[in-house]
Amino acid sequence: MPEALLPTIHGPRDLKKLAPDQLPQLASEIRHEICEQVSKTGGHLAPNLGVVELTIALHYVFDFGHDRLLFDVGHQCYPHKLLTGRLGLLDKLRQKDGMSGFPEPKESEFDLFSVGHAGTAISTAVGMARGDDVLAGGKGESDRSVVSLIGDASIVNGLALEGLNNAGTLHRQFLTVLNDNGMSISQPQGAMAGYFDRVRVSPTYHDLKRRGKEVLDRIPGGSILEEVYHRGGEMLKAMISDGHMFEHFGHICIGPVDGHDFPTLIPTLAEIKDIDRPVLLHVKTIKGKGYEFAEGDATKFHSPKPFKREGCRVEIDSGGRSFTAAYADAMLDVMANDEKVYAVTAAMGPGTGVDKLIEKFPERTLDTGICESHAMDMCAGLAKSGLKPFFAVYSTFSQRALDQVFQEVALQGLPVRVCMDRAGYVGGDGAVHHGFMDIAMFRTFPDVVLMAASDEDSLRGALAFMRDHDAGASFLRYPRANVAEQPVEENTTPFELGKAVCIQPAKTDKPDLAILAYGTTVIDARSALPMLREHELDVAIYDARFAKPVDIALVTTLLEAGTPILTVEDHLVDGGFGSAVLEAANAASLDTRLIHRHGMPATWVGPDSRTNQLAGANLDAAGIAQRARSVIQSAKSLRATMPGVSVERG
Repeated sequence: MPEALLPTIHGPRDLKKLAPDQLPQLASEIRHEICEQVSKTGGHLAPNLGVVELTIALHYVFDFGHDRLLFDVGHQCYPHKLLTGRLGLLDKLRQKDGMSGFPEPKESEFDLFSVGHAGTAISTAVGMARGDDVLAGGKGESDRSVVSLIGDASIVNGLALEGLNNAGTLHRQFLTVLNDNGMSISQPQGAMAGYFDRVRVSPTYHDLKRRGKEVLDRIPGGSILEEVYHRGGEMLKAMISDGHMFEHFGHICIGPVDGHDFPTLIPTLAEIKDIDRPVLLHVKTIKGKGYEFAEGDATKFHSPKPFKREGCRVEIDSGGRSFTAAYADAMLDVMANDEKVYAVTAAMGPGTGVDKLIEKFPERTLDTGICESHAMDMCAGLAKSGLKPFFAVYSTFSQRALDQVFQEVALQGLPVRVCMDRAGYVGGDGAVHHGFMDIAMFRTFPDVVLMAASDEDSLRGALAFMRDHDAGASFLRYPRANVAEQPVEENTTPFELGKAVCIQPAKTDKPDLAILAYGTTVIDARSALPMLREHELDVAIYDARFAKPVDIALVTTLLEAGTPILTVEDHLVDGGFGSAVLEAANAASLDTRLIHRHGMPATWVGPDSRTNQLAGANLDAAGIAQRARSVIQSAKSLRATMPGVSVERG
């Protein structure tokens, strides 16, 4: 058995010492390490298995200690990290102090941006290309090559096309590698996906390796490009796609080429490395390459939870019932009872549960691909026509459609329903995916309604409310977490606009504190009660339900009775639910000195478990109890100065 190669790779310089015939072994070792680790911690599996040879070839040809490599989304960066000296971090993948699941400049100089959203790589690459040229003394003077790696699903994103359009104006080397695996998380959507399908089955792709080898055997040295431009050599003639749509963006379009074939990839990259104008290299890869179970179900193994392999059998840990699953089941009922309801997703069918709706209601479920801005505007059009669109989107991706919410939804007063999964801390994906700003963004718009679900029953109640709410846009947030086994209310109170519900009454008519919790922090606040009762403190807990409009009647009653209020939320404190309560109280000319806010701190929180992230922000039961005791203590001295308010409590 040959000696292992991967442990000897401490950086790209070590990779370049390997002979070409050693690269397949290295690729196999990288796949093995990634699969073994993801099976233990979860993570992005199929995307990384699909780009192993391509990543090795890029590092083999370019010098990314000097040259520029920019990833789009970045969930396919594991091979890149292993080739740049981070094998020692892999055993803590997506955990605190371990390897981030996305490019992270804090880990390595080889990661240029911390990224996790689609469509950004080409634009940032254009900026770096221009910046390098300026700093080198003029147009095209930089000796730094610039490469961006983007998938066929991401390139349809509006930002990616804007970047590609501007890249066509460059007069220097600029390489865009289009990784075409025919997949997003699930099947890509739209006309461009159909175009790629037609390109993939062209004779050019299937004949390329055979024709290329024949031509290379006949060329006595010299440049293949020289043959193309001066003597009409056949290899790159076959590879250059004169009819490729991106040719009209000012690019030389080459391919598609086999993204798993080193004898094709490395010579091709070497020949196009120094072309002094923009090039798009179309590379065909197989998502999940190397493992039959991942290739056969690349959607399921795009980003799986930990799993076990026993021979040919692979079992993913179930991990309980998630809010995503609860949303899917609830929406099935909503759609069954109202034929005007349409479900929409932007390439996140499995991640939002909408894939289950596609199976049952294929005609009323729409996947736009990675196009959140378009999806939001399409929902505006659906609503304008009289339908009831429900747009399921990650909280972190909803911000990509902020302008569309402003112009085409809120300004028009249209009843678009936005259901935001992954609100709050998201765990292993880290800072690039935390949903920490949706309340702050969307509550600024007039006449919108903002809600949060605390459990499965309240999720269903919120969706029922949204279905019948036609006075404007409505937003619902819920976390990447499991629904509580014990419901917040034994019999869930129907949602009423701007009304909170008491889930834990105080034991006296003069409680020490009222906690207004938003979303699943209700569960944690309830769990904090025993710790507060140990100190003989009397606390009432409310499920706020609405961040807009705030239940100002409840707030008024509490403050006029001198009851201090602690707002709790898994959202940034600035601009969040607590801020909304403060502003509403101020607008009602109430004394706000007894209102205290508790939420996510304004810091970037890296990969870890969601449980640890909440604990680190003091948003677990112990942290809420500690903050509640502090608020009660500070309120005692304040109440002594407030006329008509008794200090003798608790």
